[in-house]
Amino acid sequence: MARSALGHFPRNPGSSVAAHQIFSLVKEELQEVEREFARQSASSVQTISDIGRYLQEGGGKRIRPTLLLLCAKMCGEVDEAAIKLAAVVEFIHTATLVHDDIIDGADTRRGRSSVNHKWGNPTTVLVGDWLYMQSFFVALSQRNFHVLDILIDLTQRMVEGELIQLTFNGNHRITEQDLLDIAKRKTAYLFSGCARIGGTLGKVSPAQEEALARYGLNVGLAFQLVDDILDFSSSKKVLGKPVLSDLKEGKITLPLIYAMDVCSSEETRKIKTVLEEKEFKSVSREDILSIIEKYDTLRKARSRATRFARDAEETLELFSQSTFREALHAIPQFILDRDR
Repeated sequence: MARSALGHFPRNPGSSVAAHQIFSLVKEELQEVEREFARQSASSVQTISDIGRYLQEGGGKRIRPTLLLLCAKMCGEVDEAAIKLAAVVEFIHTATLVHDDIIDGADTRRGRSSVNHKWGNPTTVLVGDWLYMQSFFVALSQRNFHVLDILIDLTQRMVEGELIQLTFNGNHRITEQDLLDIAKRKTAYLFSGCARIGGTLGKVSPAQEEALARYGLNVGLAFQLVDDILDFSSSKKVLGKPVLSDLKEGKITLPLIYAMDVCSSEETRKIKTVLEEKEFKSVSREDILSIIEKYDTLRKARSRATRFARDAEETLELFSQSTFREALHAIPQFILDRDR
């Protein structure tokens, strides 16, 4: 799409119009990705096809495929390989969500029954495994071994992140550095891989590929921290799951880490009680929310997310000015402004 069709993006887009402009640049390609996702999730085993269709109908922002496609357009063009690989990264993301819901014992995802709640854990584990294998089968068909290296590396890091998080589950002594390491592995490396793959398809220089990797990593970290903030500040209707789900699952997030640095021993005890009970029984949600509000730690966590967003924007200076670079420059602020 030519620049004249959309004009220049505002530097700090906070409106739905700006978000629409970002996604409209790859609207047709995303439709192709959806068709590719449907083809990839079709199987002779009916249960796999049924769950694949259910997962696709659950929607999602498709921000990871969008990131890959925009980077590919900024650096070259979108061809069949880009469409297939954009579907692959969404497959990998979907597989991680399926496994995460099993680990967390979640019964809802995006306002609907989670796959494990609907089909049971044994079936869901196997379908998650199938999604991983199918994603690498499709990626291998492209015969681009550098892309395979990127996908294998990020998938291993995501699994490592989940394992590390499990070791800290229920542990109130987790540090900010521990949490950011988990966020990098579980979330940010996939964003980084999407940006790198888009650049690789455009045959960018090693320096530009590294810049895209840093861009994606910082975007992913901002995304995860905003997710953590929304767990406190949003609502069940918007999130599609109960607020404070992370704490109920035994997970400490950045707003709570900041609060525990300054709160009283009695307030710390309340947080530890929820971690131990994994439910809001002795301590209410309102008790925890009042602690967060008292010490204004959502603002501090948002400030951290904002720094990652600004770092992401700065990495794009190695690339020529274009509508697609402007869109990529706008994505970090779009993430900061999102409400779900």
